Amino acid sequence: MTIKESDLVTGAEMTWCPGCNNFMLLSAVKKAIKNVSVDKGLDRKDFSMAAGIGCHGKMFDYLNVGGVYNLHGRVLPTMIGTKIGNPSLEVIGFGGDGDTYSEGVSHFIHASRFNPDMTMVVHNNKVFALTTGQATPTSEKGFKSKAQPKGHTEPALNPLELAIANNTSFVARVDPKKFGKTVEVLEKAMKWEGFSYIDVIMSCKKYSQEMDMLNEKSYWMEEERRTKEKALKKAAEWNEKEKLPLGIFYMEKKETMSDRKDSLSSLKDENKGWFQT
Repeated sequence: MTIKESDLVTGAEMTWCPGCNNFMLLSAVKKAIKNVSVDKGLDRKDFSMAAGIGCHGKMFDYLNVGGVYNLHGRVLPTMIGTKIGNPSLEVIGFGGDGDTYSEGVSHFIHASRFNPDMTMVVHNNKVFALTTGQATPTSEKGFKSKAQPKGHTEPALNPLELAIANNTSFVARVDPKKFGKTVEVLEKAMKWEGFSYIDVIMSCKKYSQEMDMLNEKSYWMEEERRTKEKALKKAAEWNEKEKLPLGIFYMEKKETMSDRKDSLSSLKDENKGWFQT
């Protein structure tokens, strides 16, 4: 049995602001899950999700997939625990730029190192929107909010540079308004064997619309297997303010967390080394 998009509707009242890009991202995620389920012969029970605290976290309310609603910044360790508990699940997580790159940044780094077979989607609007507009690690220096009325004093983190430098297996950036391309990247990420990470650019209609200006400079990259150096060069265009590349930046096949677990299990079965009893 495969999934229809209608199977993924919860019926919960949607409380995102009118015009929020989260609506388009939710639709893209539903379509991608449906397509992956058809290609791989999966049912709804074969998918699991985790979400954090923030506007992005409402995905948990609106996407009819089992999972765990998390503390702020703890989406990734929950996903890893889910994957360890049931390696056959297709695990997808939703975080914000606040909880993923602030409280959760250490988990982000180690998820890249462990390389579990799962997909992390980060809603990046450069602001703590649910808590009324404070700066996040991706907010530009000078960004003003109620918490920083004279302007944010620190330089912005470039999360794609961090991901690529840390050898994340699959690194991409999408704009939900480019709907077809977003679905395509989500599908490839879910089918990828290893840790796939997608940064989603979106403006906050209430507190920060900088992303709308960046969207005017965006372009879709040709898909290719880039070296780490070339991928970092593309990721650095975020800082140049002249252009904003979208698409898949970096792909590197490497041993997954499940591969290593299987290797350890075989050692245990053979009663070798420290597993001997």
